[in-house]
Amino acid sequence: MKAVETIKNIWKIEDLRNRILITTLLVAIYRFGSFVVLPGIDPSALDALRSQTKGGLLALLDMFSGGAFSNASIFALGIMPYISASIVIQLAAIAIPKFQKLQREGESGRRKINQYTRYLTVLILLFQAPAYLTNLNYQMKAVGSAIPSGFFFAFYATIILSAGSMFILWLGERITDRGITNGISFIILIGIIARLPRAITAEFISRTTDNGGGGLVMFLAEIVFLLFVIAAAILLVQGTRKVPVQYAKRVVGNKQYGGARQYIPLKVNAAGVMPIIFAQAIMFIPISFVSFSSTQTSGILNQFMDNQGLLYNLVFGFLIIVFTYFYTAITINPTQMSEDMKRNNGFIPGIKPGKQTKDYIDNIMDRITLPGSIFLAIVAVLPAFTKVIGISSEFSQFFGGTSLLILVGVVLDTLQQIESHLLMHHYDGLLKSGRIKGRTGSVAAY
Repeated sequence: MKAVETIKNIWKIEDLRNRILITTLLVAIYRFGSFVVLPGIDPSALDALRSQTKGGLLALLDMFSGGAFSNASIFALGIMPYISASIVIQLAAIAIPKFQKLQREGESGRRKINQYTRYLTVLILLFQAPAYLTNLNYQMKAVGSAIPSGFFFAFYATIILSAGSMFILWLGERITDRGITNGISFIILIGIIARLPRAITAEFISRTTDNGGGGLVMFLAEIVFLLFVIAAAILLVQGTRKVPVQYAKRVVGNKQYGGARQYIPLKVNAAGVMPIIFAQAIMFIPISFVSFSSTQTSGILNQFMDNQGLLYNLVFGFLIIVFTYFYTAITINPTQMSEDMKRNNGFIPGIKPGKQTKDYIDNIMDRITLPGSIFLAIVAVLPAFTKVIGISSEFSQFFGGTSLLILVGVVLDTLQQIESHLLMHHYDGLLKSGRIKGRTGSVAAY
């Protein structure tokens, strides 16, 4: 069988084998830490916290942490504070001249930006950790328990939670350096996958034991629908529009250069998962104000707390479309592309070099970004629709949204890197037909 032969070939490549083993070891450390409860917390009194994270926006936070959030573990805050800090720094690189200058300084500028991102991550953690402890205390009181009182517990618990998140970041960087894929993305992927077996099992039991659940046929229909959504997400990640570029012939000495036609692959979803991350960060704002306290919500604020509600998903979908255009605009630079083609004696057939080429690429990007952004918004809000047709909240998270796109994107990137190692050592790739295409090569999910 080809699969068995491929596994043997992977194991024969020493560098690839070592990278897979290192990745497995570091992921095992991460998963072990997800079950280590904060000192002073009674694990048997966390039922209320687990109930709170079964639905709504907190369910997403718990999913991205691999269940560490609901376990009150030392890794409870997960990698999301770093993601939030990265988003802020990316926005700063657009609006603040100092960060724009750092981006142009190459490797030294990148290291400086990473340093600022870590500082901001620590600052966010010092605010989020006490907020998490406040919510934890409120939920435990609901079952007749409580966290230890006093400044000393709050101090060392904050330090542990902050150190736990920074340790996860360190693990992610080690996976990036010595593993097989981008570590931060892979850790988020592991957190998502960790919830999948339990979600499928719970859905199967619900469908087959409940008289009104639809039975095994309904469960199989859900699995088929899930596979269809995954296939659609893969098309969204890999979809491109190829623009032909003709290079003029040049004769230098006795050698002839150019004359060949090539293609610029413009991605339908050039922004990747970032528009959903941006929009999700804004939609988390109501949680930042009221979810970590005993404050009761009502009215329009309460609707924004319900990620299954109509108003929430309308606003969420609109923000995704807006941010898709925004992030595509800062990712794709038609002016630079036009100048590079002109510098290399290239041109788009029928289009004059210079401004007309830039306008042509702009128009194409506008035309392919609109359907791409709408499709992205539909995938993002799909879990709300699946919940309406009776799929459980936990299982519905895998039918779309950030979790599905991260899962598809990171898996494709990981397979692409494994295939690159195989081809570099003259072995067959993972697939007989064509090469695996990731989102943007080896770019991280965030």
